[in-house]
Amino acid sequence: MKMSPPCPFRCRQGSSLIECLAYLALLALVLGIATTAFFRCWDDSKHLRRNADDIVRALHAGEQWRADVRAAQRPLQVTDQGGTEQAVIPVKAGQIIYVFAQGRLSRRARAAGPEEVLLEQVKSSRMFSEPRQQVTAWRWELELQPAQKQVRMTPLFTFETVAGHHPAP
Repeated sequence: MKMSPPCPFRCRQGSSLIECLAYLALLALVLGIATTAFFRCWDDSKHLRRNADDIVRALHAGEQWRADVRAAQRPLQVTDQGGTEQAVIPVKAGQIIYVFAQGRLSRRARAAGPEEVLLEQVKSSRMFSEPRQQVTAWRWELELQPAQKQVRMTPLFTFETVAGHHPAP
């Protein structure tokens, strides 16, 4: 039996412990970055879904307000007392009352009826008339409270309508 001469350099037949640790560290780094990216996208998706839901609710509230103002039988009355805005819309069946107080917008179809909360987390609401040549237009400016501290878009809405053929107040 003939013996092979020893290798002048050390023969490598496997990976060393240091190589295994380096690969594990690289794998941990890649998994950490991927996990961070996933949860950031997850949070952005939740905020986007919430913003979309708020926008839809605000648009529905605006369209309801426009329909109520168009159905008005007499001029609207808007009062602002101590941070509470109240708009009274006289219709055939009585009155429709919109109330904005403490970041919440609600609507009541009858004076003694139940209050329906239209929007939560409202930053500001302002309803006012704009007398024009032949009619009185009404404008409602609505600003929602942003969900995040740093926002790219401020949720502002403006709704306009004309309240029948009533003289300007």
